[in-house]
Amino acid sequence: MNTTDRTPADLLRSALAADPGRPLVTFYDDATGERVELSVATFANWVAKTANLLQGDLAAEPGDRLALLLPAHWQTAVWLLACSSAGVIADVGGDPAEADLVVSGPDALDAARACRGERVALALRPLGGRFPQPPEGFTDYAVEVPGQGDRFTPFAPVDPAAPALIVAGAELSGAQVAARAAADAPGLGLTGPGCRLLSTRGYDTWDGLSAGLYAPLAADGSVVLCRHPEQLAGDTLDKRIGTERVTATAR
Repeated sequence: MNTTDRTPADLLRSALAADPGRPLVTFYDDATGERVELSVATFANWVAKTANLLQGDLAAEPGDRLALLLPAHWQTAVWLLACSSAGVIADVGGDPAEADLVVSGPDALDAARACRGERVALALRPLGGRFPQPPEGFTDYAVEVPGQGDRFTPFAPVDPAAPALIVAGAELSGAQVAARAAADAPGLGLTGPGCRLLSTRGYDTWDGLSAGLYAPLAADGSVVLCRHPEQLAGDTLDKRIGTERVTATAR
């Protein structure tokens, strides 16, 4: 983390400048067998495309609240950083009826329909695949995001002191997210470039978001994010720790 990094989007920009080819997010879904690895450059490209979708097609403005109804997933991490890039407040698990727009996974579509603004649906299929049949009343993220621009510039500079994240009822500014992530890193065993944290925590708490995204990003490290680890047999997770060259765990 550089002294000029005041928001999560700043952290990503610094990581991209320092070493775009290193891994940033490795995702496992142990219910489907999916494994996806995203370098800093690839992750940043997804973030830029998503931020362009958010600011352009969805007409989101700084200060708008986005109800994020997604599990711990690599695409959720993308949306969190896209919101930070555009100045949109990511309300994790927030009430869609009180939000300006909603982003939902396949299991939360009924709840998401309470949002009166733009609605985006993610199929959460391997390789970011689209829905076989698009859900009525929703934009299919996988259909719309590929055509978005690879570079993102916000219409207005993002204020680090403005609200950026709501999780478990607590509201944090972008500056607070970046600072707390950096402060959490040593306690999570993230000690510098090359550190690699395996997390099985959900994204519904600050501890889960910090371990599963923000702290590794602040520490110039990477995260191995595991969804449905309860599906694994025996010592499979321990073997993964060795295979993925994990240096710390958060379970």
